[in-house]
Amino acid sequence: MRKTLGYKLFGSGKIPAGLRTELQSELIEASDEGIHGSVTYKNYKAPGKRDGWRRVWFSGAIAVTGTRLVGLQHGKYVVNVPFADDRFRLMNISLEPTDTILIAFDASLFHADWSGQIEYRFRTPLAQSVLQAIQRHTPFAHY
Repeated sequence: MRKTLGYKLFGSGKIPAGLRTELQSELIEASDEGIHGSVTYKNYKAPGKRDGWRRVWFSGAIAVTGTRLVGLQHGKYVVNVPFADDRFRLMNISLEPTDTILIAFDASLFHADWSGQIEYRFRTPLAQSVLQAIQRHTPFAHY
């Protein structure tokens, strides 16, 4: 598997030990770390920030457990949503082309004073397994 240079040199994009233990207690069904990721902001507005379009690349991780979906950017949460959370159904999750998980949502979904679209992409050879694990927990969501 191809890991990012930041992961190889500095461990950037690694799942922190404490979080790994927590995720293992929830039964990890699919995960990968040290992978290429990006966040794209479209027509984004937040206090002190405005972006018509901007993409930021990062080293990250993604995990699906029996209870939630987690995405990390440089070891910090960018996605941390339980399957039982109503907001989960408002997120669009898909596979791009065959090796990238796309998680897209309206910025106001998690912050009332934000607007626009946020798209997280996690590139991993395990993308299909990640998507299948998500689908097992959310049979009525659209992908």
